[in-house]
Amino acid sequence: MKSKLINSAVIMLVVLTTVAFTNSKKEVNTSESTIKWTGEKVTGSHEGTIQLESAYLLMEDDKVTGGEFVMDMSTITVTDLSGDSKEKLEGHLKSDDFFGTSDHPKAKLVITSAASKGNGKYGIVGDLTIKEQTHPLTFDLIMNGDTATTQVTIDRTKYDVRYGSGSFVDNLGDKTIYDNFDLDITLKF
Repeated sequence: MKSKLINSAVIMLVVLTTVAFTNSKKEVNTSESTIKWTGEKVTGSHEGTIQLESAYLLMEDDKVTGGEFVMDMSTITVTDLSGDSKEKLEGHLKSDDFFGTSDHPKAKLVITSAASKGNGKYGIVGDLTIKEQTHPLTFDLIMNGDTATTQVTIDRTKYDVRYGSGSFVDNLGDKTIYDNFDLDITLKF
């Protein structure tokens, strides 16, 4: 009986040690990673950046299983304009018309599942929270060495960002801003 108890304890220790070494948290180097956004309107588009505050991927046997990303929305910048036009648009994006960064300074993505599609490509399902509104989001993530990349399209109206949306305001004409905006994300580890 004593030997069965010792054997069971040894087996349990080996299993726990194996699990501890195969599961890991891969921290993202936020200062070397980039989030570029593009928003379009009837008469053109604008683009800029948002900084990551913190981010990590959960890994099991070198495969993505989860993760969490926090974006500092107060860092939203416009890169296709300069001077007063740049400052005016950045202020408007930070206002309650758009992201309301004084009340909602962070946006967060939590990966709820990841499925390998082969060759470093993963189908990702997650929950994205912007302005305290959370909705599911799906996208592909490509892992390549110490870099991960993705392109994500987000419907801003789901997150109570409805300014200039033709889906909610009539007769906007050429002042209509399209509901979707795109993020081009490069993560460095």
